[in-house]
Order: sequence, then C-alpha cells, then structure tokens
Amino acid sequence: MASPAVTELTIYDLAVIGGGVVGCAVLRAATLAGLRCVLIERGADILSGASKGNSGLLHTAFDAPVGSLEHRLMQQGRAIYLDIRERMNLPLLETDALLVAWSQDQAAKLPEIAAKAHKNGVTSVRPATRTDLQTHHPFLADSAIAGLIVPGEHVIDPWSAPLAYALQAMAHGARVLRQAEVTAAERRDGLWHLTTAQGPVTARMVAACAGNFGDRVEALAGRGGFAIRPRKGQFVVLDKSARRLMPTIVLPVPTERTKGVVLCPTIYGNVLIGPTAEDQDDREDARVDEATLRSLIAEGARMVPALAHEPVTATYAGLRPASDRSDYIIDMDAREGWITVAGIRSTGLTAALGIGAYVVGVIEHQTQLPAPIADPIWPRMPNLAEHSPRDHERAGRGRIVCLCETVTEDEVRAALSGPLPAGDLGGLKRRTRALMGRCQGFNCLAHVTAIAKDTLADAPPVRSFADAE
Repeated sequence: MASPAVTELTIYDLAVIGGGVVGCAVLRAATLAGLRCVLIERGADILSGASKGNSGLLHTAFDAPVGSLEHRLMQQGRAIYLDIRERMNLPLLETDALLVAWSQDQAAKLPEIAAKAHKNGVTSVRPATRTDLQTHHPFLADSAIAGLIVPGEHVIDPWSAPLAYALQAMAHGARVLRQAEVTAAERRDGLWHLTTAQGPVTARMVAACAGNFGDRVEALAGRGGFAIRPRKGQFVVLDKSARRLMPTIVLPVPTERTKGVVLCPTIYGNVLIGPTAEDQDDREDARVDEATLRSLIAEGARMVPALAHEPVTATYAGLRPASDRSDYIIDMDAREGWITVAGIRSTGLTAALGIGAYVVGVIEHQTQLPAPIADPIWPRMPNLAEHSPRDHERAGRGRIVCLCETVTEDEVRAALSGPLPAGDLGGLKRRTRALMGRCQGFNCLAHVTAIAKDTLADAPPVRSFADAE
C-alpha cells in the first residue's frame, strides 16, 4: 500500500521524539512559540520511560557543576515552573533541605559545597551546627555532625507537571502519538521522514528527547557522538504515617559519582528513601532486589531512627539516562534540522521547562519563527497533593474506589477521557494515585479496571462491574 502523499498540511515544523518530562516541555515551548508540532512516544502513555521513576524534587541547582548548561537550565526551569504553576494548578510543597555530614571527612567538604552554591547564585545556603540541624529536623539521628541549610529545595508532583505541559501544547494544536516507536529516520528533500509504529511522520526538524534510548535514536538518523548507559536508582516508599517524621528533605554529602541516598517527603504524603546508583547495560530492566531495598531501609533508619518502625508501602526503580558526558547534551545540526537533547539525568524534572526554552532559542537562532501564541490556554490539573484539597473532599463527589489513596470514581473517569487519556495502568496511576497505596491495588484493582473496561492497553479483564463489588 502506497504511503499517503506529503503535503504542507501533513508536514510538521518539529517532531519531538520521546514523551518524558523533557519531551513534553519541549513540545510545549515549541508549540507556544508558534511551531506546528508532534510528540512521538514509544510507550502506551507519556512518562513511560525514565520520567516515571523521578523523585519529585524541585532543585535550586546549588550543587550543579559551576558554569554548566545543566546549572543554567535547572535555574531557568525552576523559575518558569514557579511562574506558571498556579495557573496550571501544579502543587508545591515548600520543605527546604538539610545537607547533612555524618563524619568528619564529610564535614570537611561542607565549606567547599557552600562556596559552590554561592558561585551558582544560591547565596541562601548557609552552615548548620548540630543544634541547627535538630531545630530544623527534630527526628534526625544524634550522629549528625554538621550540615548546610538549603532553602528552596522543594517537592512537586512529577507526573501532573509534564502532563500539563503536553495538554497545553495540545490545546494549541500539537499532536501526541503513543505506541509509536520510531524505527527509521531519513532526511530527504529538506525534510525528516520518520517511520513509526503509528505510520509515517514528516517534519522539517526533529528534537530527539529519547532518554535511555537517545543514542539509538541518533543512530537511526545516521548520527552519533555519545553513548547512553542507564543508571538504575532503587527507591523505598514508606507509609503516610512516616510523613510526620520528615519535615525537611535530607541530603547526603555527594560523591563524584552520585548525589547519594536522599530522604524526602513526597507530594502524595509518603516518605521516599533513595536512589541507589547502579550502572547497567539494559535500558528497560527496572527490577528491584531485596538486599538493596533492605539496605535503603537501614540507611533511612540510620539517618532518622524512628523510620525503622514505619511500614513500607511500595518499592520501585527508575533508570536515569546517564551519558558519557559530564553535562547535558543539547546540540542543533542546523543543516540537517536535527536537535539532540540527551544525557538529562535526575535533574531533568527541574530543568525541563528551561530545556524547552533553550531548544526554542536554538531553533530561533537558526531560522525565523512564526508569531508566538499571544494568549495561551492554561489547562488546570486535578490536585493529587496530600497537603491541598482533593476531589474526595468535594461535595457531591462520586464514590471512592481506591480507599488507600482516597481516589474517587470521578477522578478515574476523568483520567480516562479528555485530549490525552491514560493509555495504560501506569498512566492511570500517575493521573489519579489509584492502586498506589498500602494495598497496591489488592482491594481496588477490580473496581478501577471495571471503570476502565477496554480503554487501557494492559488492564486485566473484568467480566462485569458486579464482579468488582
């Protein structure tokens, strides 16, 4: 069967490959700049890759490499998020952070870290004595020697934000293709001809934001220059009862290789311990192992002893797209119309909006852009944050179908509809928090999938709604 003819109406200005937080932010920025855009995601839903395992922290970039692109874009991304979040109903949990030294060797590194923070423009970072640490975090172990107070390190919703970016782009004409893995890329007649599982896509420019598959997408286009080797980070999620024990984020003194194990509250009312840093070749193996999880629990209890008595709600692992470079890789080949966006590690959630703006700037430097959107539409996201009013508190709301996370039937139905409905169970979880509580879906899976019926790619069958009662 012949491919459909390529006309001006079927040519996109920009095709964004990869539907993680960075891809969604690039899609938003380019669309608001007036470009006709399409997002191409290999998974059944956005955030199916590295972005689904984010820790949910909004960083200040106090410890980013001085003068790096990562530092610049983290601070720009943070500023944009803080500017737009209220218009999109995106939550912010203002916690601040303590960077804690547990040995004299670690304490000796604190002045250098503080000086680095000040060079990075985060001049609010200041030393903390043991008394200061106990004042800010009364549950911290007595073995804490000294530390730094880092104002402005906060917690956000890592899933609602990128969904909001994509929805705002779609409100202005952008298209999102899912289950659309790119299998070939050819430059011909000044255009990129992409072969995807959902059919051909033609675009003048491509922004490759493919995360753990970034180097492979480059190879499809006959390009190279870097290698991705995923770095697995395992996490433990403690029950909501632990939240009272975590008034601030607790950061370790970093090493050259990793920022180390962090203790932090989540926007959903839990406490997170992690991540580990395990380099591996497999780009999809996000399995956890008992020995590592036990060591994380022990590490959390060492820092905050009362956590030893708190139950574990969930465990998971994220794969960070570490590259063989020390900085973000964002380059444009103007002649070929190809923009590489790669090696965006755990700081990508903070930097994403800055990366989007940077990509638009790179394009604008090479070609004249059309008129930007003068009066953008601002989609408002349903609140999933535990510290703000939730749908179950609304008068007249539907019945609660997930008791652990107090998710209503209305929320599930809303997540399954609209311009970008959940594509699989993971996407439904990320839009609602359903199935993510203490029972991990044991009590509510049948109810939720009965509502979803045949709309999700991986939902187990339910014979009838009566079977879910």
